[in-house]
Amino acid sequence: MSDFVGLDVSLSAISICVMDEEGEIIARGKTPCDPSAVVDFIASHSRHVQRVVHETGQLSTWLHRELAELGVPIVCIDARMAKKALSARLNKTDRVDAEGLAQLARTGWYREVHVRSESRDVIRAMLGARDRLVRIRKDIEGHVRGVLKSYGIRLQTVTDARNRASFREQVRQLVVGNAALETIADALIAAHETVCAEFAVLDAAVNRMARANKVARRLMTIPGVGPVVALSFIATIDDADRFSKSTQVGAYLGLTPRRIQSGEVDYSGRISKCGNPAMRSLLVEAASTLIARVRRFSSLKAWAVRLAARKGFKKAAGATARKIAVIMHRIWRNETTFIWSKEGLAN
Repeated sequence: MSDFVGLDVSLSAISICVMDEEGEIIARGKTPCDPSAVVDFIASHSRHVQRVVHETGQLSTWLHRELAELGVPIVCIDARMAKKALSARLNKTDRVDAEGLAQLARTGWYREVHVRSESRDVIRAMLGARDRLVRIRKDIEGHVRGVLKSYGIRLQTVTDARNRASFREQVRQLVVGNAALETIADALIAAHETVCAEFAVLDAAVNRMARANKVARRLMTIPGVGPVVALSFIATIDDADRFSKSTQVGAYLGLTPRRIQSGEVDYSGRISKCGNPAMRSLLVEAASTLIARVRRFSSLKAWAVRLAARKGFKKAAGATARKIAVIMHRIWRNETTFIWSKEGLAN
């Protein structure tokens, strides 16, 4: 007899339900949010556990890795799909949710979610911190511009995106003589300068990480793909062998059209926007750079430019982003580099 376990995880505690093959509940309980406590509870109530299921959440990555290391047959499932099944129950409690997850583990009616390796999470954390500093810098700059506009002061556009010192100097010069604005400017300029300095440190670390990664260096041979896009792709996909076909990557990242079919209606809609929105945004940005800024000719650029002429820039950027994702996965799996022309395919 095999048993199945559902774990409803919160920040402080984990509700557990152990169920047999017939759907009969063997044990219920609640443990601290500690992998060892979970293993002890399961071992005390079942000796033949076939599957342990938990949902995606804040602690799901950490909990999954820890339980896997302890030999637990753990499976992480999509919380959105689990919610549809669990919402059929009348009451919503941790105890009831754990029972519902155990039922999903028993029936197999779930979608398993890939849990990233720890090395990929390091890349993701580094890129996330870098992106957060960029957002903070933009927020400060936008707030300063908004405050000064109330006094009829309009700042000029900073042409050099990496040299933000000119922005700070411009603010200092324009607020001279106004005590209130000088006080505000001094505080925000100090914060802006600190954020820019720390961003430079993280940006340099990201560039070093990309140069040290063989896969990232190959991906960066694609026009429009830089260190941030390459590392983000590696962190998102994690393992290239997850996909048997490179074309599946486009659908995984939400860059393929939705299918709408019902009765006599059958058409393709807008892109699905599934998967990681940050990765999708970076790929669209890389595609836009390829179409508008990259000067060197390639068959990929020629295809994208022709598509933009027929369908418009926005649709062409989305389609090119999907194509870049497919090429990146193929380069990763084949351990090759980008081929700039059709003549290179024959070599």
